Amino acid sequence: MEFLVLGALEARESGVPVDVRGMRQQRLLALLLLNVGRVVPMDFLVDELWEDPPTSARPQVHNAIRDLRRVLAAGEHRLVTADVGYRLAAPEDAVDANRFARKVREARTAERDGRFAEAIRLLQSAVDLWRGEAFAGIHCPAVTSAAVKLNEQRIAAVEDLMALRLKVGETSSLVGELTALLAEYPLRDSLRRSLMTALCRSGRQADALAVYDEGRRFLANELGLEPSPGLRALHAEILADGPGVHGAAAAPSEPRPARVQEPPDRPNCLPHDLADFTGRTAESALLLEAVGRRAPGAPLMLAVDGMGGVGKTTLAVRIAHQLTGQFPDGQFFAALDGFDESRPPVPPIQALAALLRADGLRPEEVPASLEERSALWRARLAGRRCLLVLDDAADSAQVRPLLPGAGETLVLVTGRRKLSALDGAVALPLDVLPPSDAVELLARVAGRTRVAREPARAAEAVALCGHLPLAVRIAATRLRDRPAWTVADLVARLADPARRARCLRTADRDLMVLLRASYQYLDRAQQRFSRLMSRQAAGSFDLQRAAALTGLSPDEAEGFLDVLLEHNLLRQDPSALFSFHSLLRDCASALPEPPAEPLPEVTELVGQLLLSAAV
Repeated sequence: MEFLVLGALEARESGVPVDVRGMRQQRLLALLLLNVGRVVPMDFLVDELWEDPPTSARPQVHNAIRDLRRVLAAGEHRLVTADVGYRLAAPEDAVDANRFARKVREARTAERDGRFAEAIRLLQSAVDLWRGEAFAGIHCPAVTSAAVKLNEQRIAAVEDLMALRLKVGETSSLVGELTALLAEYPLRDSLRRSLMTALCRSGRQADALAVYDEGRRFLANELGLEPSPGLRALHAEILADGPGVHGAAAAPSEPRPARVQEPPDRPNCLPHDLADFTGRTAESALLLEAVGRRAPGAPLMLAVDGMGGVGKTTLAVRIAHQLTGQFPDGQFFAALDGFDESRPPVPPIQALAALLRADGLRPEEVPASLEERSALWRARLAGRRCLLVLDDAADSAQVRPLLPGAGETLVLVTGRRKLSALDGAVALPLDVLPPSDAVELLARVAGRTRVAREPARAAEAVALCGHLPLAVRIAATRLRDRPAWTVADLVARLADPARRARCLRTADRDLMVLLRASYQYLDRAQQRFSRLMSRQAAGSFDLQRAAALTGLSPDEAEGFLDVLLEHNLLRQDPSALFSFHSLLRDCASALPEPPAEPLPEVTELVGQLLLSAAV
């Protein structure tokens, strides 16, 4: 049996709640839990249970003890009667408050020894024990006093956790958490310092100074005080752009261990998080909720799919940075190059070699065969809390050898194809940005002042980009790098398909090439079907129109449509109408005409139908 006091009081037997009825029994149990393993005198119990004890107080305590014994009869713990009172015979770890205190002590020892990843894991697991205010709803002097102390210990542990995560290099992923915590505890100097530091290291110096100013005004208005010397010193450091706020030096009283001294089995291989990340609030919430509901001790896989340029990698990396603290035993990233015209997908045997080397193995220690590498990778992940991002997967077969077998590893897979063959994965199909978020991305990259001058043109520009994040980002970069352009100039270049293709191309990125890579997994018949349907005049179409335009039977046309849907080259709305993204239409129209072997000889008929549809 375990007892939970870090929230509403609960007793659980093998995970099943045990009903402790009546406020007096709950208060009595709370008092015994505060002194688990020690005798609690009868006089103390009477004084705590009543402000003005009745003459029948002692018999009532005896009766409450008898009822409580019945409740605890199913467990291995006993209520023992002593000469002067009662003792709850149970190990200290049976109470979650004691487990919390133990984990915090162990975390601080690990931090003193320089084992920061271990300290973060312990503190996170300690904080995760909390379900609300300690002893919520239990009101008697001793319990209220203990609850105040426990709640203070919780926020102190949270402060230590935030500071440690900053120490190991987390920055932008902490900003949201620290902002919410500071709103709840505006007087906590440590949280304000951590938030200012995280903002500054994320390149948001002005926001960091605004957080200081907000705290200064709050202290002056509420308490008539000035910020603490430590907060004032940090404010001055940020104004001077000193090295300390950028992580260049540790506090003078504490030596800063070199990152290279961290154990080789604690790598962080994640790419950088974008400072101008925009939108995806609902999608992020869905993924984080799935992580929060994961089964203890088991791996979890999240699969994000969508068309090229829709922002799958950006979202996965963002989520990975936010979750680093929960998976402190290593954060891995494997670029699988599933859809790259310039090179074939990375074979699993090669990806495993890179992952094993990232986890600390020397080249000569990596086994030769795929099966041996896969088995060794699973063995190294077993019992660890790691995070693995498998980016741009070609298909499920490429992913399977890289998956963990045991442990609490979180796997984030991205791919253009729907990875439905990955059993047990939580799937998230990713669509384009809402118009308002697309305009916000344009403004963040190109500059708010320029975009704000022409709001209607800005909405038109992102619409011509199909609200596709990569297209919007490339177009915004074009606008940013050309001071003489207005947003209207950008719209003029995006309005014509040929000019649009040139505008959405930079020295190192070509959107049409990126989209064209999706077609390499289609056979000639599927490519031809896609071209014919993308050139038809109507914006959307149903199954019957697809069959009529291609000369196929409805069953045959449905088979082709299913393939395009699986590859995220086609959309289907709730009314069963199909449509192509506008940029995919551009891309398909520019593809060379494949031979028409698998389709019926209906070229003349298709031409006539296309002409009639366009009239």
